[in-house]
Amino acid sequence: MNPIKPKAVILLSGGLDSVTVLAKAKQQYDCFALSFSYGQRHDVELQAAKKIAALYQVSEHRILNIDLGQLGGSALTDMDIDVPESLEEGIPVTYVPARNTIFLSYALAWAEVLQAKDIFIGVNAVDYSGYPDCRPEYIDAFTQMANLATKSAVEGNKLSIHTPLISLSKAEIIKAGDELGVDYSMTVSCYSADQQAQACGRCDSCRLRRKGFADAGLSDPTQYSQSSGY
Repeated sequence: MNPIKPKAVILLSGGLDSVTVLAKAKQQYDCFALSFSYGQRHDVELQAAKKIAALYQVSEHRILNIDLGQLGGSALTDMDIDVPESLEEGIPVTYVPARNTIFLSYALAWAEVLQAKDIFIGVNAVDYSGYPDCRPEYIDAFTQMANLATKSAVEGNKLSIHTPLISLSKAEIIKAGDELGVDYSMTVSCYSADQQAQACGRCDSCRLRRKGFADAGLSDPTQYSQSSGY
């Protein structure tokens, strides 16, 4: 008789990092995937998230609508701000204010409803774009807050936030996913992906992804647009 796996909420964007996290979590957990339609210009990633959730046979996949575009402040949610095609100093304009705090708060709420004690998120503090909500100290602080703020934690069921990719390079993430049999051709990372899920090849996310495959010694399965030059 197979033992019952504990439940876990997996934040699933449809990108490279989140599918790797799901593949890892699926080995030990009964997975519930959570995605967001938050006004992102690259909302085609949600179609990828649906396909990935179905492939990994998660127990449930929910897509919540929280339109951060109403607030703006990011090239990903404000169509009047261009996605940069060159490296920027400091925190780039693709940073979405409070995004991971909002996402983790929803994941926390669903985990409490599910009586799950584990949340997985694919943040990374090595090959990332300088976002402050991808750092270990941020995750530690949010975990502390979560265990002060929830009924389940107060009653003794402490919550854990798992960040299996946080200290890995993009190449190491891709190698780990490859060993787990992840099909990265299903994923969408590009900040300016078109509705056919073709990548621009120029944004920060595309550059990190392409370099990751090259450093990992693996072929890049990304579908690039004809104008990308790749």
